[in-house]
Amino acid sequence: EEPPAGAVPRLEPPAAFEPGDGVLEIELSEYAGYAGIVLANGGLEPKADSLLARKCGMPVRIRLSEEESWSALNAGRMAASATTVDVLAVYGDQMDVVVPAQIGWSRGADAVVVRSGIRSLAGLRGGVVAAARFTESDFFLRTLAAEAGIPVAVLPSPEAPPRSDAVNLLYLPDNEAAADRFLEDLGKGGGRLAGTVTWEPKVSEVLGKGGKGVRVLARNLNLLLVADVLLVNGGFARARPEVVAGLVEGMLEGNSLLRGPDRGNHLPAVAAAFGWEPEEAAENLSRVHLSNLPENLAFFSGAVDAGGSFGMLYQSAVLAYGPALLPRPAPEDRFPSLDALRALEKSGAFRGQRVDIAPVRTAALSLEGEPLLRKDVRFLFQRGGNAVDPAYGGQNEAAVAEILRLLRIGKGSLVRVRGFVDNAEWEEAKRAASTSARTFQEFAAALSLARAETVRALLAGKGIERDRILAVGTSWVQNVGSAVPQNRRVEAEWFPVE
Repeated sequence: EEPPAGAVPRLEPPAAFEPGDGVLEIELSEYAGYAGIVLANGGLEPKADSLLARKCGMPVRIRLSEEESWSALNAGRMAASATTVDVLAVYGDQMDVVVPAQIGWSRGADAVVVRSGIRSLAGLRGGVVAAARFTESDFFLRTLAAEAGIPVAVLPSPEAPPRSDAVNLLYLPDNEAAADRFLEDLGKGGGRLAGTVTWEPKVSEVLGKGGKGVRVLARNLNLLLVADVLLVNGGFARARPEVVAGLVEGMLEGNSLLRGPDRGNHLPAVAAAFGWEPEEAAENLSRVHLSNLPENLAFFSGAVDAGGSFGMLYQSAVLAYGPALLPRPAPEDRFPSLDALRALEKSGAFRGQRVDIAPVRTAALSLEGEPLLRKDVRFLFQRGGNAVDPAYGGQNEAAVAEILRLLRIGKGSLVRVRGFVDNAEWEEAKRAASTSARTFQEFAAALSLARAETVRALLAGKGIERDRILAVGTSWVQNVGSAVPQNRRVEAEWFPVE
């Protein structure tokens, strides 16, 4: 029986995979992040002499599917698959699987695409977004909404009225269907859907067909939120650890080939397997970061700071979906089994590789538009000066911590800090001098900018690059209430750069 739209489906009970015909069965989706496995296998069909077959000791068949096949993996109808860490948080309490390796991070392959008039997450409040249930796309949008302080609601049917205070999700069977539904709505001139959250190559298709009517709202958080891992049927992994070790080594070798100087020579094989043109393969691969051995080890230990780690992503997903959906999430340490990675490290394989992840920056710095997120993060100051008020030390310290968290979540992001003066300061300055109104305006501009620069220095002192912090003086009074201390403030706005 199909569960309600917002409920987690029940999986078939666990059973061990048995390679009855001597072939290792793997299911993947059409995604460039899995290109290293496909390349190592010489395509999709079993080949006794492929790199992957030699490492595993048996030929490998790869089937491409966009369906959720976690029941089939759990029940032993396939040996392995791949997914993002957040999916494990959703289904983990039902699954008997082993995670022996990370495959890679998204570098912009996943995106929230919206109608062109929507400039921030606040613009999605009350709107309907097409998505695939409990995928990384779902997690991606839920995380952004949580950061913006906007609730998420799931529509029980396509016709159901949306909640005016929430981002409303319309679940489709998969990410391709979600993108197609948004395109259909655009083509009919309808206004039911505000956008979709999907992945490449559907992102490019929506942008191409939607033209000036659509835009990317967010994609540069991918490295921190979207990381794929290898999943192996638990019973099979425990019975055949040597095959799992071969699968991990073969995947890492395929990734190395596609990260190396001769990657162009391997694009035709990847393109043929996925049904892409070579140029399309190159573009799609530019949207992923294929993981090497040291990056794998850092990913599972939590030592990587330029991309999401296993533990951080797992717990972030638990928080994003919440206790109503995930009342008893499995502990995160239940899944990783790193024997294969540690053996490769000990053997000296892949010697010379290093962690090499760069933030996603898809455009030059521009903060002319609306911030993606406007959070109520404020610093309070002493009267007449640019020193933070010690009477509000706890609030100011919490504000520093919150901005640091946002900047570290979004490695390519920027923050704008805006300084303000209050009415009392303005009136005091006028009484203290017999000068023109223009001078008072200059006073307000100088003091508000000095306050913003104080916050900029506080953040820089915590290790944030100064060019990621734009300090602005408002040059006018803009009170937020009658409490005067609350108006001597600096406010922060967050801009993931697109």
